[in-house]
Formats: sequence, C-alpha cells, structure tokens
Amino acid sequence: MPFREINDKMVEATVAPGQRMYSQRGAMLAYRGDVSFTPNIQGGQGGLGSMIGRRVAGEATPLMTVEGNGTVMFGHGGHHIQVINLAGDTLYVEADRLLAFDGSLQQGTMFMGSQGGVMGMVRGQVTGQGLFTTTLRGHGAVAVMAHGGVIELPITPGHTVHVDPQAYVAHHGEVTNKLSTALGWRDMVGRGSGEAFQLELGGSGAVYVQASEEKL
Repeated sequence: MPFREINDKMVEATVAPGQRMYSQRGAMLAYRGDVSFTPNIQGGQGGLGSMIGRRVAGEATPLMTVEGNGTVMFGHGGHHIQVINLAGDTLYVEADRLLAFDGSLQQGTMFMGSQGGVMGMVRGQVTGQGLFTTTLRGHGAVAVMAHGGVIELPITPGHTVHVDPQAYVAHHGEVTNKLSTALGWRDMVGRGSGEAFQLELGGSGAVYVQASEEKL
C-alpha cells in the first residue's frame, strides 16, 4: 500500500477492499470514500503477545485499524514524515514514531538488550527510547515521523556509520548496532548530553537520521 507524499508533513494512502492498514490514533487528517477506523488493542499483526513487554514497561502506542474503500490523509503534530518501503527486510523503529503502515507487515517487539547486551539496554536509556523497540517485517510501506526532516544514510559492509543517539530515527536491513564512545566512563560522569555516546551501525541496510536532537 504505497503512500503519496502530499508535502513533507502529510501523506495520503489508498485503502482497498480486503486490505487494511494501521495508524497512530489521532493521525487521520481527512478521508474520502467509505473508510472505517477501529481502535486496535492487540498491537497489529504481532498480536497481544508482541505488545506485552511494551505494556509492562508503559511503552505501548495505541493504534487504529483502517479499512474500507477510499483514500486517507495522515499527519500528526506537524512532524516531518518519511516514507520507508520494505522489500522483505525488517525495520526497527520506536512505536511513537509510527504514523501509519501496511497491515500486511508483521509487527513485533524486540528487547534492546538482545542487540548489544547490557550496552543495548544503556542505549535505550541514552536515546530515551526505553528497553523495547518495535519491528516491522515483510513487504510494504511505513510512514514514520521525525523532527526537522530526515536523511537516509546507506550502510554497506566494511563501512560503519556513527549516529548521534538523539538524532536516530530508525534503521532496516541486516544491520548490527552498538553504543560506542570516544571517551572513558570517568570522563562522562556529569555529562547529560552532547556527543559522548554514539550509535555505531554496521552491515548492510540503511539508517534514518533526523535534523534535530529533539524527541517526539
């Protein structure tokens, strides 16, 4: 279900009979045709099980199921929107950054500690993303939100990309990530911001970076 970008803060999606999509509650701006919006309490295709960890941690984001026959315009909070097309790979993104996505995508939840162990958990706290992140896998489109616009940086084998954790939005592909620093732990005592921490991403895929260190 492709999205048509109306401008950098609004997208339009076509909803066809027999198909469905999910959107963040409050993201619908306008629609044409016979379209229904139903609160979804089971976290999309991943089911209730995929959201248990988030609900325990208080990190779940309410979704709406969108079905029918027509077109829907989405936007939220005046945030910039980036459309990401998946071709069988997995997108890692925070739930509160999801504006809308294809219902055919499989949704899940990943514990941050599974990528980088303890440092993966530290990364979640440094970025303000908590201990869990949302995964979307399959073929389809995803519209994510960011501050100040987004740039897509390719990640290729043998060439790592370093990103300010506060500017990180999402990544997809066969990508490994870890928290790194150019300073020792003693040097970081008392530092609440800045570039003391960096996200180091390697492998094959892409990372999306916003032009701001402000969280949603």
